[in-house]
Amino acid sequence: MDLYSWVKAAHVIAVISWMAGLLYLPRLFVYHCGVAPTSEASATFKVMERKLLRFIMNPAMVVTYAAAIWMLWLTPGWLTDGWLHVKILMVLALTWVHHLMGRWRKDFALDRNQRSARFYRIANEVPTLLMIVIVIMVIVKPF
Repeated sequence: MDLYSWVKAAHVIAVISWMAGLLYLPRLFVYHCGVAPTSEASATFKVMERKLLRFIMNPAMVVTYAAAIWMLWLTPGWLTDGWLHVKILMVLALTWVHHLMGRWRKDFALDRNQRSARFYRIANEVPTLLMIVIVIMVIVKPF
């Protein structure tokens, strides 16, 4: 059995799970904006947002990083490749977005959201744009 292939499979599975959360959580925020802060619907959104972040997104991000580090350990020559530098920068940007979403979730949890549904619709596109660059770097390896 090829260890690298198993680690890569774990990495891809974790990335898919993390991206699903990064794309879904701001969509929940869009819908959450449309309900009264003290309503039953708001309470439901708060539970959904917390569980998505804590039980799917956070573990998926950790596994993504762990598998990536393991793959780099197995193939240290990649550390000099330009495409990998861009990919790492984009992953760091995804991580920053992840933490911003965590902060926004806390605002909703405390009924302190000050942002509009339009803001979250725009924020919802950021992970997609970062993901496109990452996939191009990994598949095409332009430099």
